[in-house]
Amino acid sequence: MIQHPTLSARNGIRHGFFTRRNGFSTGLYESRNCGFGSDDSAENVARNRAACMTRLSGDSAELVTVHQTHSADVAVVESPWPHADAPRADALVTDRPGIALGILTADCAPVLFADSEAGIIGAAHAGWKGALGGVTDATLDAMAGLGAKAERIVAVIGPRIGADSYEVGPEFRERFVADDAANERFFAPSPRAGHLLFDLGFYIAGRLEQAGVGEIALSSHDTLKEEDLFFSYRRSCLRGEGDYGRGLSAILLEE
Repeated sequence: MIQHPTLSARNGIRHGFFTRRNGFSTGLYESRNCGFGSDDSAENVARNRAACMTRLSGDSAELVTVHQTHSADVAVVESPWPHADAPRADALVTDRPGIALGILTADCAPVLFADSEAGIIGAAHAGWKGALGGVTDATLDAMAGLGAKAERIVAVIGPRIGADSYEVGPEFRERFVADDAANERFFAPSPRAGHLLFDLGFYIAGRLEQAGVGEIALSSHDTLKEEDLFFSYRRSCLRGEGDYGRGLSAILLEE
């Protein structure tokens, strides 16, 4: 489990960006695959999730996740739900202690939020589509609805595909520049002709800064390059593997 000092310093908050190590899955999913959306066995996924919760809270927390669709939809969590009843959304917020908000990623960015003074937390799944569509802004709005203030919020952007690894075509850049010409700064030339490199983490950080978030931090981990630690959708596609594991990131208000 990887923790960021920016969140670790906040009283009453527990969090973790879990690696793929020390789990129960095998093959493509070796070993801590936490995604029921994969073709891994549901039993292995459930055991992996339970192991994460033991590491995070000593089994005291109930993990809540959503059916992620690359949207800007946010679920406000008042009580845990079974996985089968998970709503379609890409972010969660709560002010209820003892509920771990979980996000699943494999190159997309997990973003964990906390206003420790108000006792309000959030978690967002931010791939390029959700980030461009405003999933982090929607998460902040939902936290504000519970009483959080942007200037008090700490946001940590977790392990994700790195700027040196995220090669895209010119049509991809056009989407971002059409939304805001200033987004050009998040692209750099690629060694391959006709392509560019996109910095997803700094794009998200820019959105958070514009929204007035008090403190923003970024993990330095690259999910594509660090195969021993992270699952990667792009790596799986490049190898023609057909499926991939999902890593869990979670945040919790202590009871």
